[in-house]
Amino acid sequence: MQKRNQRRNSANREIRYLTSPKIGRNSNKYCRFKKYRIKYIDYKDPEFLKRFLNAQGKILPRRLTGNSLKFQRRVAQAVKRARHLALLPYVTDNLK
Repeated sequence: MQKRNQRRNSANREIRYLTSPKIGRNSNKYCRFKKYRIKYIDYKDPEFLKRFLNAQGKILPRRLTGNSLKFQRRVAQAVKRARHLALLPYVTDNLK
């Protein structure tokens, strides 16, 4: 009786996935600005800047975009400038 309960408990403790949990996760992040040698981020190009915004218009963090710290700051500054000139909205429901 005890062995049967131990088997049930050990089976409940194991986490089993039908697919690998790493699917859909991009493991090799890279800074696209360094890769393509982009030195200047144009704040007057809202279509390019939309890649770094989510559906609500918030700036995506580095851990999601893969940008380096230097270029993440430049992207944030460019987005803020574009918002100030009304090229990008501050807040929205469905940006993409």
